[in-house]
Amino acid sequence: MKELTERELEVLQLLTEGMNNREIAEKTMVSIHTVKAHVCSIFHKLKANGRVQAAVKAIKKGLV
Repeated sequence: MKELTERELEVLQLLTEGMNNREIAEKTMVSIHTVKAHVCSIFHKLKANGRVQAAVKAIKKGLV
């Protein structure tokens, strides 16, 4: 697995808390487009097909 950046870990934490992209963007003070890019990168690095799978993998790996 490729390492996640600090920002990706922050986005992943918020994703596992059930936040949507708009809420994550507001919380992290970045654009929704930037959040979408981070989420896409997280999916790729975790080899996840969606938000739930990414959250489960992150929890199992102790990332969040």
